Amino acid sequence: MINKMKVFSTITKQSLKKSFNSILSATLLILVSSNSIVAVADGLKTDNAKPATSTIKLSDLDWKKKLTPAQYQVLRGKGTETPYSGKYNDFYAKGTYKCAACGNTLFSSVTKYDAHEGWPSFYAPVAPSAVLKLSDNSLMMMPRTEVECSKCGSHLGHVFDDGPKPTGLRYCINSVCLNFDAAPAK
Repeated sequence: MINKMKVFSTITKQSLKKSFNSILSATLLILVSSNSIVAVADGLKTDNAKPATSTIKLSDLDWKKKLTPAQYQVLRGKGTETPYSGKYNDFYAKGTYKCAACGNTLFSSVTKYDAHEGWPSFYAPVAPSAVLKLSDNSLMMMPRTEVECSKCGSHLGHVFDDGPKPTGLRYCINSVCLNFDAAPAK
């Protein structure tokens, strides 16, 4: 048992080091059960735990019926739209951006800026609880932080730490994941 735990501990430390090498100033809490490891990061980059009470549960077939093929590919399939092709890339009307899958309010036009990257960019969500930030190691040599809607768990894009003040963050979001509600005229 002791030898297995040493091997397990070594493998776990190596895996966690690789998985969280992009998390700045994070605190890791590792909970080990007989069959699984749950790693929770508390820091700049990831939230790693989805709130079970707020997630909308739909079957894959229901999502396919609800969304357009392009929305489904990005929101549920974690795809990416072609840079500079989205309707909100060069769009600067006043209002709020909502999740195209569930209507959750995600971003305000106040925090939108042109990052010259080809996708709508924001330096902050409307509230920290509006989105989830999860470790994304799908690109082998480029760990990233995925952004999901906190209400339905749909993929929105990624967040990077090269944004403007006051947060220093760049939420790079696919247009196809968003619906826009214009602010009332004054």
